[in-house]
Amino acid sequence: MGSVGANDQKPHAVCIPYPAQGHINPMLKLAKILHHRGFYITFVNTEYNHKRLLKSRGPNSLDGFPDFKFETIPDGLPPSDADSTQDIPSLCESTTKTCIVPFSALLSKLQDSVPEIPPVSCIVSDGVMSFTLEAAEQFGLPEVLFWTTSACGLLGYTQYSPLIEKGYTPLKDVSQVTDGYLETKIEWIPGMKPDIRLRDLPSFIRTTSPDDIMLNFLVQEVSRIPKARALILNTFEALEQSSVDALSAMYPLVYSIGPLPLLLNQIQDDKLKSINSNLWKEEPECIDWLNSKEPNSVVYVNFGSITVMSAQQLTEFAWGLANSKKPFLWIIRPDIVAGDTAMVPPEFLEETKERSMLASWCPQEQVLNHPAIGGFLTHSGWNSTLESICGGVPVICWPFFAEQQTNCRYSCVEWEMGMEIDNDVKRDEVEVLVRELMDGEKGQKMREKALEWKSKAEAAVKAPDGSSRRNLEKLLKEMVPHYSF
Repeated sequence: MGSVGANDQKPHAVCIPYPAQGHINPMLKLAKILHHRGFYITFVNTEYNHKRLLKSRGPNSLDGFPDFKFETIPDGLPPSDADSTQDIPSLCESTTKTCIVPFSALLSKLQDSVPEIPPVSCIVSDGVMSFTLEAAEQFGLPEVLFWTTSACGLLGYTQYSPLIEKGYTPLKDVSQVTDGYLETKIEWIPGMKPDIRLRDLPSFIRTTSPDDIMLNFLVQEVSRIPKARALILNTFEALEQSSVDALSAMYPLVYSIGPLPLLLNQIQDDKLKSINSNLWKEEPECIDWLNSKEPNSVVYVNFGSITVMSAQQLTEFAWGLANSKKPFLWIIRPDIVAGDTAMVPPEFLEETKERSMLASWCPQEQVLNHPAIGGFLTHSGWNSTLESICGGVPVICWPFFAEQQTNCRYSCVEWEMGMEIDNDVKRDEVEVLVRELMDGEKGQKMREKALEWKSKAEAAVKAPDGSSRRNLEKLLKEMVPHYSF
């Protein structure tokens, strides 16, 4: 039998992430895992991000191979050559309104390509790209939604409608962001403890406008979850049992199959490893620099792909790190300072040159698994939080937006592996927390907790009985019931 015939037997998953780095990464991991289990994969990026990937990874980096292909659709925003994440509210509004037509055209093209490629069996869509459900219905295809948030973060989003109905949001006045109102306890959320505060819930409730794009976008996306065949989460049961249980009571088919980095690490396939998704060019010299450092001696600082800060906040972080006297690896994206070039003070560079490395991007999973890393100053994005757990690394949290506030709360209070830094960052606080993280008694306890969670994460993906392993098998049967995996 020729390869076309063999291909014809494969199930075919069309995977479409939300077009931002923190969504593309886990979707690509999931696509690789599905490919390893026998799927033909079509991975759909936006044209804007496709160009950025070619720029950062090289002109042939998205050639794929015969049964793992990349396609593109427009995002509906004006063309741009910027090397930065697009404005999130604009992107949410545009994908909702403009992407269904090109996505449906792509599905038509794929279905017309039989027998060169197998017919599409299912759609795996990012949870906040739910316009794809319309296309799935049009083509008679099953669709699973992959929410790339934490389970506790998604649980927070599911409460947006009740919060609006009960009058907690929109805020009456912008002063409520700072006058203590956000300390209000919300005692009625299933799966969350009664001491959860408004400020621990995903941040889009902090608006005074009933027409706020993000507030309404999340209400809309959550409302569509029941239309999907199943809901996938990149977490593991031991870590987020109460949140997963609460979501399972709302949506019967919830599969927690994480941490995806650990599942993917079990696959030894050089072809799959050659496909990567970093939109910025990595600087591998970071690893060489870490190789020269003592175990647990380096603070890793990275605020992710979307966080922006003021020049003043950047300066406060810089001097806090300098004054801690600890070695540090700091990733400073070129676009991290809002509306300006990211510049640290020259005196800071002189002061720390013997014990610091600054880079614009790095292979984060590799960094967090390096023995030299002793702690992580993070924005508490879900990928970063999970990757710190996979590396057994404690965290200092400086959440920026979305469900990062919820992840921060859980890291610090529920999982006891983190400390929070005030949003109005001051160098003295940075210095104190970094020293506590690296040398203090609390830092030591956090490190022990992080290692405990690492051990539980490894157990979750262990074949054949780990909870995430079992859930993956159930998910595959749900996606393509007739296929023998």
